[in-house]
Amino acid sequence: MVAVGRGGLAVERQWNQFRGPDNGSGLWDAKGVPTRFGEGSPEIQWKVPIRGKAWSSPVVWGDRIWFTTAPEDGRELFAICLDASTGKVVHDIKVFDVADPQFCHPANSYASPTPYVEEGRVYVHFGRYGTACLDTRTGRKIWERRDLLCDHWRGPGSSPVVDGDLLFVNFDGYDRQFVVALDKHTGRTVWLRDRNIDYGTDNGDRKKAYGTPSVIVVNGRKQLISPAAVATIAYDALTGEEIWKVYHGGMNACARVVSGHGLVYICAGDGDNKLVAVRSTGRGDVTRTHIVWSSGKSVPRRPSPLLIGDWLFLVSDEGVASCRDARTGEILWIRRLGGRYWASPVAVDGKIYFFSQDGKIPVVAIDDEFRLLAENRLEHGFNASTAFVGNRMILRTYRHVYCVSAAR
Repeated sequence: MVAVGRGGLAVERQWNQFRGPDNGSGLWDAKGVPTRFGEGSPEIQWKVPIRGKAWSSPVVWGDRIWFTTAPEDGRELFAICLDASTGKVVHDIKVFDVADPQFCHPANSYASPTPYVEEGRVYVHFGRYGTACLDTRTGRKIWERRDLLCDHWRGPGSSPVVDGDLLFVNFDGYDRQFVVALDKHTGRTVWLRDRNIDYGTDNGDRKKAYGTPSVIVVNGRKQLISPAAVATIAYDALTGEEIWKVYHGGMNACARVVSGHGLVYICAGDGDNKLVAVRSTGRGDVTRTHIVWSSGKSVPRRPSPLLIGDWLFLVSDEGVASCRDARTGEILWIRRLGGRYWASPVAVDGKIYFFSQDGKIPVVAIDDEFRLLAENRLEHGFNASTAFVGNRMILRTYRHVYCVSAAR
């Protein structure tokens, strides 16, 4: 498969955003990705240390890997670029200084949002601390915005996404909740919409969320599906008009939605209906009319799901993996992997890779029967999700970035 670059030229598909192409589906189409690997194995092509404390995932364009980082105190915010072949640092860019960072919960970081990269440009986002567009060749800052503010209360988490000429970001803070669309060329605000949600409380802690939006096309119209606390809203991507809204309860939503079969699959964080499958053709409040099925059993709060054909694969934060019938929600298999999981799984070459906080990497078959193919381990654990360069996996642990590929 190919994507379209600047000037209309065809380019190879790129792992360009949080959870990769195709609206962050977590799916990749390479062959020959190693099933078994570990510290010191020949499949580790390179391993480089990274400073700071940050949960942002790597993204890729061409032979360049981008991610963000920050010291634990959050007073400096950086964008890092590595050469995909060697792991050598190409750019180490201080994007922002922060004089007085707000509190960040120890479980979060000041550089949790994942960048979005395209030909010639990388968009880095640090929540209220700033959003910037950088030239990928020179590292020069093209534009910045530091006036989009909210109280994240426990730190930022939502990642930016780009569709056409627009860059979208969720801001779901303690004090204010809104979605903004920026002109990706200039950083100018094209539209901004405050959340029209009945939260049922004045407690700002119950209004927080960390979700990343996605753009889908329904009957020829682009919908920006934007998860929030208590509800998920579909906006007209071009204008910000609210199209539909579904109430599912909860807060702290982190997982990215996936879509297929005419449905949007939403993991609602700490919600009552933690997983809802919603028809995307509604108008207004569709809570009573368009939820096809819902479930609260072994549903993730942070790891995003995988939709592969008729199967929906998930892993809960507590390490319970499951496969469901995507049309009905019926559980086809469920197994405890062990450990805790915040990183999202990825699917490639007939396999699903899961990444735990203690460094364990179970690999299972894409099948409606559970088959454990391997259980790998690296030195440190994962909160960041994986990226790909061809048939090479780019893994970010708490302390290193690895390149994993078939032994040479």
